Amino acid sequence: MDVKAKIHQQVTGHPVVLYMKGTPQFPQCGFSAMAVQILQASGASDFYSVNVLEEPEIRQGIKDYANWPTIPQLYLKGEFVGGSDIMKEMYQSGELQKKIKEVVTA
Repeated sequence: MDVKAKIHQQVTGHPVVLYMKGTPQFPQCGFSAMAVQILQASGASDFYSVNVLEEPEIRQGIKDYANWPTIPQLYLKGEFVGGSDIMKEMYQSGELQKKIKEVVTA
């Protein structure tokens, strides 16, 4: 399976997917740690994560897939949401909690 197909399968196979450096239990960068905290505070206690540090082909592939240069990257129901800054803005406005509730309960 090529990288793009693998990524597509990951983002469409799970309601909430976070591509990050490290794991939710042990984030390897501040932005990934913030993304995990935001997701948990938004009601996504159980989400699918991909550690891009363990999969170099995914690390580059996900940047190409979303045409977004940085990691972490959040996907809800297969749709690219954004990185940690966008997640933070959406959380502060209440939008992220609403979207997560929609995809987790759907």
